[in-house]
Amino acid sequence: MNESNIDWILAIACFLAGIGIGALGYHLLNANVARNQKVRQRLAETELELSQVKDALNDHFTKASELVTSIQRQSHELEQQLSQGADRLVDDLQLKRRLHPRQEGETQEEDTDPPQMPRDYAEGAQGTLSENYGLEPRNQRATETETPQRY
Repeated sequence: MNESNIDWILAIACFLAGIGIGALGYHLLNANVARNQKVRQRLAETELELSQVKDALNDHFTKASELVTSIQRQSHELEQQLSQGADRLVDDLQLKRRLHPRQEGETQEEDTDPPQMPRDYAEGAQGTLSENYGLEPRNQRATETETPQRY
């Protein structure tokens, strides 16, 4: 064989080896790209499902809120109708009181003073740590009660 033939055979072998290595590298790199594309596609699908679930949940809560409002309105209308019917038709005072508990409760609350907040100080010049705080003088106690009280 001739030296020039060996050079040509070596060049062709290197060329084929380069094509093989290039195809193998492209296959390995393309496999990662295909895998990444599948992951991106699944991510897009799950985001779409999530947005659909959020929209359905918002619709559900909106409808539930509307239904609750409707039930409250109907309950209030029924209560008004019952109280108006009771005012027109019922002569028994006790039954009217049972049908109108809110009105009586409101008048009772208006008549009484609301409870005061507890304080951490005493009235007057003496403090709560004084020895005679809250005790009446002896001469007033003796006149009011026969037996002295012990604290």
